[in-house]
Amino acid sequence: MTAETRQPGPGPAPRPTTPPTDRPRTLADPDTPFAVVDVHRARRNVERLARRADRLGVALRPHVKTAKSLDVAALLHDGTPGPVTVSTLAEAEAFADGGYTDITYAVGIAPHKLPRVIALLRRGVTLRVLLDSAEQAACVAEAARAAGIAVPAQIEIDCDGHRGGLRPDAPGLVAIGRVLHEAGCLDGVLTHAGESYFAHGAEEQRLAAGNERDAAVAAADRLRAAGLPVHAVSVGSTPTAHAAEDLTGVTELRAGNYVFFDLVMAGLGVCSVDDLALSVVVTVIGHRPEYGWILTDGGWMAMSRDRGTSAQPQDQGYGLVTDLTGRPVPGLVMTAASQEHGTLTARDGARLPELPVGTRLRVLPNHACATAAQHQGYHVVDGARDTGAAPTIEAVWPRVNGW
Repeated sequence: MTAETRQPGPGPAPRPTTPPTDRPRTLADPDTPFAVVDVHRARRNVERLARRADRLGVALRPHVKTAKSLDVAALLHDGTPGPVTVSTLAEAEAFADGGYTDITYAVGIAPHKLPRVIALLRRGVTLRVLLDSAEQAACVAEAARAAGIAVPAQIEIDCDGHRGGLRPDAPGLVAIGRVLHEAGCLDGVLTHAGESYFAHGAEEQRLAAGNERDAAVAAADRLRAAGLPVHAVSVGSTPTAHAAEDLTGVTELRAGNYVFFDLVMAGLGVCSVDDLALSVVVTVIGHRPEYGWILTDGGWMAMSRDRGTSAQPQDQGYGLVTDLTGRPVPGLVMTAASQEHGTLTARDGARLPELPVGTRLRVLPNHACATAAQHQGYHVVDGARDTGAAPTIEAVWPRVNGW
């Protein structure tokens, strides 16, 4: 039998197709689970912090690690590429491809990643790296000299005992600064008040913001006193960015979670539940009335395993439940999750609602960064156009994944 006469094998059965329709797609249409962004709420959140940074007299360098989306980032600077912070080089490369040329990579640099950094610098992108050790400084200086190009570097400052960084009074701070300066690489200092995510209420957050500022400015002052130039003094986290009252000595403010917000931020009082712009649409797939359960097709693969509110006064389980329009279902919480199953229960004496199999719901997440990372992109709706029906999908925005 020749190739021309050979018959194809049975192969897989064709996938069923949806009949064409002229009506707009709504949240009732895509297969579940999927992530949704309410662009109205996101814009409102973006404008709130932009106004605050302007009042404080500092530049705003939003962190794109939460959304990891060029389309979401377009909301940050009126559609024009501006200063951003990234958490991966994949983000840096994608944003450079999208026209962003002022980027801070705010994770301690590993030496094997420097060739990718230098490749971006050669493209005309100002890409700053972060470090907190003499070993890293030596690697950056050596790579810069070998490439014949400055690799701007910021020294990470530990302002609250969280993760990496040098204390402002660390003996090695000036020596690290000098190694970088001699290679033309010293850009400034950067700190992140990670412990602010456990600061409950406005007063604790105000104190965290003041401590964050004081640590960064003190480190910058030490370097300058040693004759070293410090261009950038960078601070920020979502709680402290919204609580800071005085940023004298600071040049820029960073935050990322604020674009979407989440239940952890609402639990801290940084925002309200009505500000949460990210949710996940799930479908009811079963009931276990003997246990008081409603089962959905959205497990931890859709929501993540983050249980960030468990240490807060109000534990929100894996997320609060709303109807498809975004209105909270009273007392309904996602309290358990396996890989592809979510369990909803009623709390505080609320009656378990009647939700037939096939009912679609939205779940508001504990941690927007972790939940967003479970998805390839966002179905975009505009909550300002509430008609009382399933919201219309206005766009689908892809995410940048990988490292």
